[in-house]
Amino acid sequence: MTMIETDNLTKCYGARRGIQNIRLSVEPGEIFGFLGPNGAGKSTAIRVLLGFLRATSGNARILGHDCWTHSTTVRRHVGYVPGDVRLYSWLTLHQALTFVGEVRNTDIKSYGRELADRFEVEPNLPVRKMSRGNRQKLALVLALAHRPQLAILDEPTSGLDPLMQNVLMDCLREMASEGRTVFFSSHTLSEVERSCSRIAMIRDGVIVACEELEELRRKAPRVVNITFNSSDAAESVAWPDFLQFQSRHGKQCEVHMQGPAAALIAWAAQQPIADVDISPPGLEAVFRRYYSGVAREIKS
Repeated sequence: MTMIETDNLTKCYGARRGIQNIRLSVEPGEIFGFLGPNGAGKSTAIRVLLGFLRATSGNARILGHDCWTHSTTVRRHVGYVPGDVRLYSWLTLHQALTFVGEVRNTDIKSYGRELADRFEVEPNLPVRKMSRGNRQKLALVLALAHRPQLAILDEPTSGLDPLMQNVLMDCLREMASEGRTVFFSSHTLSEVERSCSRIAMIRDGVIVACEELEELRRKAPRVVNITFNSSDAAESVAWPDFLQFQSRHGKQCEVHMQGPAAALIAWAAQQPIADVDISPPGLEAVFRRYYSGVAREIKS
């Protein structure tokens, strides 16, 4: 059964659209990235999925259940971390596991303590004395402790140091290997690149891309940094058609290139160039093209 499915999902705030005609299909065992800058509509889409907001039009289903009319059933199968974590100030890890376990009518203490050890959550420290990062770690433990079929995580690495980010990514990969699903919202490219197999990009409430990560990389241009022998040479160069000029700083120019490097090598051999650095295709170039206003589509 498809884990998440939306069809023409739209949420309006008066005259303003939060999201428009969102179509997504997320399968079991996926780590699905939902990528976009702040204000793009990621959190609105997530709140509709969880039944916190009612869609203006269209529909959304999780495990076949309508996300609004059967929101209680949906949330029973979901572990959720919001973008702005808020917890009772008096809660400790032990109290939180007991409290959430009673709400869910299941014992989550054993696996919750295992996760807490991995995330290095202090068991007796109340929330009011926790740093932002420790509050985030506690929220992640509580979201994952009941082994949900679906984890919906809105900017989950916010406040986490790099080591704890790695711990989280390991946990998410383990979920996926067990056939469970992760819906992962982020505006951080490196997180999405290292963890997700498929991503959707949202801009101004509209999905502008939804593809396998490797397919997006195939379409992405390579970033080429060329250092000329002088600033004058860098300023006066006539760029060939296969290079798209981006910027210049003194003797160094950044250009974008698609396709094999043979044409670049042949052209560079005839230029007053001191150095050339070619980066592999990555999401950053795709992200820039979608969100800088240069282009709304990347065509193969």
